Amino acid sequence: MLNLAFGWTWITMGFVAGAVLGMGFHKDEFMGGYNSWARRLTRLGHIAFFGTGFLNVMVGLTGLLFGESYLDAPIWTWISISFLLGGCWMPICCFVVAVKKEAKTIFVIPVVLLTTGGVLISWVTAQSLIGSVL
Repeated sequence: MLNLAFGWTWITMGFVAGAVLGMGFHKDEFMGGYNSWARRLTRLGHIAFFGTGFLNVMVGLTGLLFGESYLDAPIWTWISISFLLGGCWMPICCFVVAVKKEAKTIFVIPVVLLTTGGVLISWVTAQSLIGSVL
C-alpha cells in the first residue's frame, strides 16, 4: 500500500531534516535564536515529517487489517489521498512559513486534508466495528 511506503519514507525524511538542523543547533543564534519564528517553524517541519509519516503508516496498516474488500472501496482512495497529500503539505507549509510568516494561512491545506482523512477513517473503522458486532 502506498501509504506504508510514503510513511516510512517520510519518517526517514524526519531523520534527514533533523540531521541537517542538528548541524547548527548548538549555536545560540542559529536561525535567529532558539525562540525565533524561523527556528520554531523549521523544528515543527522536522517533526511534521515524523508525525505525518506515522499517520500514513497507521493508515496503511489499518487498510491491510481490513483486507482487500475495504481497500477496493472508493472511500479508501479518499482516505489514502487525504493522508498522502496532507503529509506532503504539512512540512512544506512549515518550511515556507518559516521563511515568509505572512503565508501562515496556507496551513489550512494540510489541516483540511488530514482532518478529512481522519474523519473518513474514523467513520470506516467505526462502521467496521459496528458491523462485526451485529
